[in-house]
Amino acid sequence: MKYTYLLINFITIIIPFLFSFHSKLNFYKTWKAFFGANLIATFLFVIWDIIFTNKGIWGFNPNYITGVYVLNLPIEEILFFICIPFSCVFTYHSINLFLKIQWGKKFEDLFCVFLILLLLTSGIIEHQKLYTSITFISTAILLFLLKFVFKIQWFGKFIHIYPVLLIPFFIVNGVLTGTGLHEPIVWYNNAENMGIRLFTIPIEDVIYGFELILLNIFLYDFFITIINNNDSHNHINDF
Repeated sequence: MKYTYLLINFITIIIPFLFSFHSKLNFYKTWKAFFGANLIATFLFVIWDIIFTNKGIWGFNPNYITGVYVLNLPIEEILFFICIPFSCVFTYHSINLFLKIQWGKKFEDLFCVFLILLLLTSGIIEHQKLYTSITFISTAILLFLLKFVFKIQWFGKFIHIYPVLLIPFFIVNGVLTGTGLHEPIVWYNNAENMGIRLFTIPIEDVIYGFELILLNIFLYDFFITIINNNDSHNHINDF
């Protein structure tokens, strides 16, 4: 039982890791971009995690973790921020190779504004519930920055792909929150969330996962662009 959370991380990443070397996917060639992006995202989310853990907004069942802690977090929790994004970015990369999804700019902008306003409104209404308010408001801010400051062109594509990413997300998060177990691995203080569960998963986790993966993909795309530009520049200099 002590290795349950660790095993979940391993199962999450092993298949994407192996298929990273598939000749039609070649995800391993983008690992430099992924790990650069993930390092930044993990740093930010670990800080968030430390604060919420110390405040008792969520916590971890000692029966399902090895007992190795880093920065007051179980090592398994830190690995979660690497394994889940790795699997999701791998899936995004793979789908993107074979499906060319593009929304019209006006519809994409309107949908993004609608989502921002919905998240902001919900976060403000639920301002006394820290998990709900911080997750919803921070996701709204991230969306605004990515779409209207950094002007990403793949937001519609991400919205299409995210439901696919939710399938493994629900499986992993379901187990972490107690599906199939006597007790949850990760417990939540319901005074700090809306108390709405999708099976055993707090509804806030869907937005939290959305923000986590969105940030990883944005940074991944950013590093891919930098690496490709550097490679092109070096190739030109070779001549």
